[in-house]
Amino acid sequence: VRLEGVSKRFVLQHHKARSFQELVVNLAHRRNGGREEFWALRDVSLSVAPGETLGIIGENGSGKSTLLKLISGILEPTAGRVRVEGKVSALIELGAGFHPDLTGRENIYLNGAILGLGRREMARRFEEIVAFAELERFIDTPVKHYSSGMYMRLGFAVAISVDPDILIVDEVLAVGDEAFQRKCLERIADLRRRGTTVIFVSHVLPLVEQLCDRAVWLERGVIRARGDARAVVRAYQTAVECAAVDGAEGKTGPAGGPAAVPAAPAPPGADGTASPPGLEVRAVRLLDADGTERYSFRTGETLVARLSYQGSGAVEAVVLGIAVRRSDGLLVYRADSGPRPAPAPGETAQAEVVFPDLPLLPGTYDLTADAWPAGGRPPGELADGPACRFSVWSDRAEAGIVALSPRWTVGGTAAPAAAGAAAPAG
Repeated sequence: VRLEGVSKRFVLQHHKARSFQELVVNLAHRRNGGREEFWALRDVSLSVAPGETLGIIGENGSGKSTLLKLISGILEPTAGRVRVEGKVSALIELGAGFHPDLTGRENIYLNGAILGLGRREMARRFEEIVAFAELERFIDTPVKHYSSGMYMRLGFAVAISVDPDILIVDEVLAVGDEAFQRKCLERIADLRRRGTTVIFVSHVLPLVEQLCDRAVWLERGVIRARGDARAVVRAYQTAVECAAVDGAEGKTGPAGGPAAVPAAPAPPGADGTASPPGLEVRAVRLLDADGTERYSFRTGETLVARLSYQGSGAVEAVVLGIAVRRSDGLLVYRADSGPRPAPAPGETAQAEVVFPDLPLLPGTYDLTADAWPAGGRPPGELADGPACRFSVWSDRAEAGIVALSPRWTVGGTAAPAAAGAAAPAG
């Protein structure tokens, strides 16, 4: 698959002429009747090698589905060239190619004809398609009575049955139940092993990392990043988290990272007084083990929180505190530094909190930091200052909030379990 300088334009009609007379008047006065040009893609160039799996990510409306339709031949580009070599099987829209009044059986043969297979060939594959879709009881029912999940199962079963050279899969897999999704992913993995080229669109980013060799990040119809799937996904996650914080606070943090949320007034200390003016954490940045600023981390990686704080003339010793909360507000962790010498009035100092083996499981979290005079707050007070939002991803088969790294005893032998390892059959 090769795209060379491809652009796609749509014309949006906001107001249609209600009569022939109005149409003539609009033409005479060169009015466009509320027409607007919308460029879904602009100057997109990319290639997909035989046997490669390419993931396409981006927010809704970024041009992902338009790109797939150009590759599959459903749309023609406004500019540029699309070259595709090989048999293409596409699952882009739920129920595309199905006739609602025909039964599942009849639609299998109809879709086979659309994909270039004769009736005899589809008859040979029929039982396998029905078994994969798990629709034996409903195969002679008109598909207009199918649920969205049944639509997807039948469409996917037909799409993979034709042994395509190129398989195009859009987000439609999201409507299936977990067991069927797993079966679909196993079949995609099998096709990959057999050399099928796969182009995969999904908002489930860990899935893109798991399945894809490379990824392309589209933003408003333009390629924002391309390359190793894991690196592109991390860049996209960081941008999403930054945008979420920037949108909430209306400003940008250091080096394009999330802005620190303005600190709320400090909670009163044990003596009922707030922290002295000037004593505060000014900024929080998140770094990896190499010192690169990031806001997306993998479970088990090193996360470094770098705090910049300012001193006050009325304080000789300062305590720094951090808290990690899940995005829904659940407290995950809280700790403080204990008393430390305070910087001189107006002077800015730095401190780092290092998590050498981040135990958090996938999710979105907020790390907040604060500073207060030693002895000025009761033990256990939560940090309530500037915040950084970050995301965590993982390829481990675990669920929850933290990775506990248990040891399993099987057959009398104790050994550390490999993360995400499945038990042998039987």
